[in-house]
Amino acid sequence: MNTNRQGIVVWFQHMKNIKQLKRYGNLIYTSKKLRYAIIYVDQAEIEEVEIKMMKHSFVSKIERSYKPFIRTDFENAKPDKAKQYDYKMGI
Repeated sequence: MNTNRQGIVVWFQHMKNIKQLKRYGNLIYTSKKLRYAIIYVDQAEIEEVEIKMMKHSFVSKIERSYKPFIRTDFENAKPDKAKQYDYKMGI
């Protein structure tokens, strides 16, 4: 079964609270220097998860990833003329 998932970037204040963030979704990456974590959550329950996370005192800010909503299929991309000429020449 394929579920639609969306990334959440959670900015926090201390690294010791990472264990508490793990229970809300799949923890993919944490940055010690910049103090943020990337967590993947089901799209159906993303709003509830954000509300629950913001109740924690160590969470500074939450941002959603817009990757699922960006179109990634590109049409009518014009190829470079120089590259086409090189391919024809066999270079």
